[in-house]
Amino acid sequence: MAEHPAYPVGLRLTGRRVVVLGGGQVAQRRLPALIAAGADVHLVSPEATPSVEAMADAGEVTWTRRPYEDGDLAGAWYALIAISDPGASAAASAEAERHRVWCVRSDDADAATAWTPATGHSEGVTVAVLTTDARGRDPRHTAAIRDAVVEGLRDGTLVAPHHRTRAPGVALVGGGPGDPDLITVRGRRLLAEADVVIADRLGPRDLLAELPPHVEVIDAAKIPYGRYMAQEAINNALIEHAQQGKSVVRLKGGDPFVFGRGMEEAQALAAAGIACTVVPGISSSISVPGAAGIPVTHRGVAHEFTVVSGHVAPDDERSLVDWPALAALRGTLVVLMGVDKIGRIAETLMAHGKPADTPVALVQEGTTAAQRRVDATLATVAETVVAQDVKPPAVIVVGDVVNVGPGQPVRPAPDVSE
Repeated sequence: MAEHPAYPVGLRLTGRRVVVLGGGQVAQRRLPALIAAGADVHLVSPEATPSVEAMADAGEVTWTRRPYEDGDLAGAWYALIAISDPGASAAASAEAERHRVWCVRSDDADAATAWTPATGHSEGVTVAVLTTDARGRDPRHTAAIRDAVVEGLRDGTLVAPHHRTRAPGVALVGGGPGDPDLITVRGRRLLAEADVVIADRLGPRDLLAELPPHVEVIDAAKIPYGRYMAQEAINNALIEHAQQGKSVVRLKGGDPFVFGRGMEEAQALAAAGIACTVVPGISSSISVPGAAGIPVTHRGVAHEFTVVSGHVAPDDERSLVDWPALAALRGTLVVLMGVDKIGRIAETLMAHGKPADTPVALVQEGTTAAQRRVDATLATVAETVVAQDVKPPAVIVVGDVVNVGPGQPVRPAPDVSE
């Protein structure tokens, strides 16, 4: 007779006694989920892995340091048997059967009364996968199915429609430096669920092509009224669409709060009484140098890095940057939006003591297929930008880290932990 499939069910273990026999690798993998479920976990084992011992030391589990004894499962709601002694495993399984305790066995799934599914989580949803055919039971296959479903939910490639009314609101999503694969998992999921997307020119544009046809995409760069009024117009567009009950994503390049005017938009939404979610993004100030093989810090070379905006020149009265102080720093200087001002920036740094031979790298269109790197020094960077026709967007890195990278000579460094 064919074996009946297991009946899937979700156990609510909050405050209920759960017994785990064995403190090895299986217990180490299973205990965190039991703890997260709020179970009253009792571990019985003469020894444990360092990670399991740390859980006991933290009071997350109660540890009885001895082998299994008959009676250990009394009063339990659920048991996990993960010990190497076949006789003790069979005895514990028999006790579980007598006490009607659902029991999982790591050594013999067929002798157990319960199976642990391959589980994963995504935004309030638990995905659990069980093999229904005992003859072809393959944990790797169920885990692969679990991973595929969870990854699809997280990155938005598997979209389950919401049949309940969603609360209207706006998500300020940092899209990262340009490569569509560098948006966060949460950002991609929210993008897939949006009704309206208001996108920056520097956002990951390739992601917009993946949106369903019903999604309205608004190019923020083309919102009218000129540069000064554009931000006010963007704020109004966010408010207007959210007030219509739509799910709105403001897709921004990099991180919303790194020269992205994200807080201005959050303040406008708050003033209008609209819920706002901020999803941080990977800033180009770190990711673009990294993609070009430049670490913004390196042991023995730079212990700090400073990110500044170069959209106004050092001698402009609107500038809020203390350029003389930056010239005195020994670490890395990262300049965003400074291609057309780099000549005056270099002159100012040198005038306040920065050596003229300080290395400079300009990384144009970082992380995209069009990425290119141009190297210079403070003394030559102005003419190099013109000669090499460097165009925005480009991240400018100033400092000795420019000469640190794969294939570069390894400089001696003090034995200092960082």
